[in-house]
Amino acid sequence: MNVIFPRAHEVDASDVGDDVSKTNWTVRIIAVPPGEAPLWVREKWVGVELPVARYSSACTFYAYGVLSLPRTWGAQWWGIVRGRAQRISGYAVESIRAVDILSESSPGAAAWWRENTPYLTVPDCYLVFHEEDCRIVDV
Repeated sequence: MNVIFPRAHEVDASDVGDDVSKTNWTVRIIAVPPGEAPLWVREKWVGVELPVARYSSACTFYAYGVLSLPRTWGAQWWGIVRGRAQRISGYAVESIRAVDILSESSPGAAAWWRENTPYLTVPDCYLVFHEEDCRIVDV
């Protein structure tokens, strides 16, 4: 799993009418997502159902690791230009909501996110779960 901020790193989004808050789609995490969080934390995502923050199918994003994310918008863009961002096909999920949902099944893993990545548990920040690690629940 990786992280993006809205409209900053979309590769295949259309230029008109995209709204990160419009969707009814939910995905279930079916495999341990790759990423920089400890394995035990990433394992806790398996089986969790999360509301997708945009689009009705997987999209491609430029994203960063949850611990190596450049903290400023300019640094993020500079990282894309320099090839340091990963191009990922997946589902964007609002990070605050995702961590809140995770806390229902694993308070310890949710606490890890809040303690170690407080910059991700803010409005307008999204986790990207890789397409192959998810299954659509609602259509």
